[in-house]
Amino acid sequence: MIPQSKGPGAPGSLEERALALLRRFYGYRSFRPGQWGVIEAVASGRDAVVLMPTGGGKSMCYQMPALLAERGCAVVVSPLIALMNDQVEALTANGIPAAAVHSNNSEAYNREVMDGVYAGKIKLLYISPERLMADIDRWSPDMPVSLFAIDEAHCISQWGHDFRPVYTSLSGIKERRPGVPVVALTATADRLTRDDIVAQLRLRNPYCYLGSFDRPNLTLRAFPNPGPAGRLRYIMDMVRKYPHDSGLAYCLSRRSAEAMDEKLRARGIRSCCYHAGLSPAAREAAHKAFLHGTVQVVCATVAFGMGVDKSNIRWVVHNNMPPNIESYYQEIGRAGRDGLPAEATLFYSYGDIITLRQFVEESGRVAVNAEKLRRMDAYAHARVCRRRILLSYFSEEAVRDCGNCDICLNPPARIDGTVLAQKALSGVMRTQGRIGVFTLVDILRGSQRQEIRRDGYDRIKTFGVGADLSREEWLDYVGQMIQLGVFEVAYDRGNVLMVTPLGMRILRGEERLELSEYVAASQAVSAREAARAMTEAHDSEMPVDERFVDYLKQVRMELAREEGRPPFMVFSDASLQDMARRRPRTPAEFLDVFGVGELKARKYGRRFLSAIAEYPGR
Repeated sequence: MIPQSKGPGAPGSLEERALALLRRFYGYRSFRPGQWGVIEAVASGRDAVVLMPTGGGKSMCYQMPALLAERGCAVVVSPLIALMNDQVEALTANGIPAAAVHSNNSEAYNREVMDGVYAGKIKLLYISPERLMADIDRWSPDMPVSLFAIDEAHCISQWGHDFRPVYTSLSGIKERRPGVPVVALTATADRLTRDDIVAQLRLRNPYCYLGSFDRPNLTLRAFPNPGPAGRLRYIMDMVRKYPHDSGLAYCLSRRSAEAMDEKLRARGIRSCCYHAGLSPAAREAAHKAFLHGTVQVVCATVAFGMGVDKSNIRWVVHNNMPPNIESYYQEIGRAGRDGLPAEATLFYSYGDIITLRQFVEESGRVAVNAEKLRRMDAYAHARVCRRRILLSYFSEEAVRDCGNCDICLNPPARIDGTVLAQKALSGVMRTQGRIGVFTLVDILRGSQRQEIRRDGYDRIKTFGVGADLSREEWLDYVGQMIQLGVFEVAYDRGNVLMVTPLGMRILRGEERLELSEYVAASQAVSAREAARAMTEAHDSEMPVDERFVDYLKQVRMELAREEGRPPFMVFSDASLQDMARRRPRTPAEFLDVFGVGELKARKYGRRFLSAIAEYPGR
């Protein structure tokens, strides 16, 4: 049965109507930063590009304009059937009429959905890019479309980390429905990818929102790979630390994912495996088991990526280094989507680099992917704030350390690197931004290399000003400057260095820069020291005992099992935390809990209010 639309909401200004719908269907009282600007632009008919981190609220940026539209259906392009189904289930659980058309449905059901769209009974229609471009020419011009939303829009760009050729066909949307706004959404795209998204989709004067990539609730750590036994112990510790929540263990190969899964299950952990070599039925079963909380851990390759919409993932462990920072950021972003504390740990080794270099050589974009791998390797070995590295990579300026990564929690010796940075910045400026890292270091050290003399770099004032430092020291310090956002690497121009606004302020003496003191390779962290650091990380103070929240989770689990839906779709952990703080006694008080909308208050209010009243520790 297709759910019926209940109309666009209360009268009044656009924002008043939007807030009324937000409260009614989602149980929220205000929009997150950046959401309203996008909603207002799209609702007024303007194209938009939205970059928000995983869990940042991208879906609201097209769901709310769809609800605000007086007529028509929002067409949401999504790459995975599992993701479509999860989104539709979450929307219908809130009382919002939504449906999906895909190959796993019967064609009779797909026709029923499309009949509902034509009849105005569906506000959001989810569809794959392949199906959309195959069907759109057969849609009647009378079929009202309020907007097109392109989810995971980085897939359209060859500069992106997950390029999918089928996405390029979406450029035809504007030709077929020129008056309908298109909103492109992604969680991970650097400057080059963002510009390419606009060009590929042929967006017209789009409203662009670049949200903060900062996820302050994530604790970031990276350690040299301690071997299979050490990694297994670490993951077991995570499971014990978060017994009522979930985690992801990413592995580089199918074989290693299967091996980790077997070891965990042999030790009584509720684990499953997910990779592209499994049958579609096996992958779907693993996905459902994880969403429903039947298993605590998924041991997966990168195939377990888009479509993981689960709010209570408390930890992500990378058993191996990912190929680039975009992939890494997207994967760790699956933890802590509810805003509560979560952990992301990376294990790295030289063996990972060897394997990933082979992938790079087979990629068809060797130069770009090799540089992105180098940046990922530099992150793993970093001695500066890890969050600042991630933020600067996505062109977000951060001038202060985060205090919530292993580097900040155990800081190395620091030096004032302002003068060093000014020398390097001067070198880039005086060569008109035509050089990369290695040429810059040669100029600073006064190298007599033939190419330096040929290009006239031996005649600029910066030549030789850094001869007092070794090549290794300069490579280390310039690498830190890139990580901290002093320079940006232009992948589309042969990896040359570009000076950022932060770099210009440092060059003018308006800002100082602190760097980690150079440490020779022979003095780097040993595997034994890394193992000790891992132990100390787990020996830190455990989260406060939340017995009441655990009690509410049991109530939630009972309701979820009765309805056959994932527990987080009943209420998120953040809602249960707020419920535990407020301890509502009446239906009106229950409606004040974060994330409790009208439909969920009617469905679940009585059970939760009774459970709260009966709680022994009340």
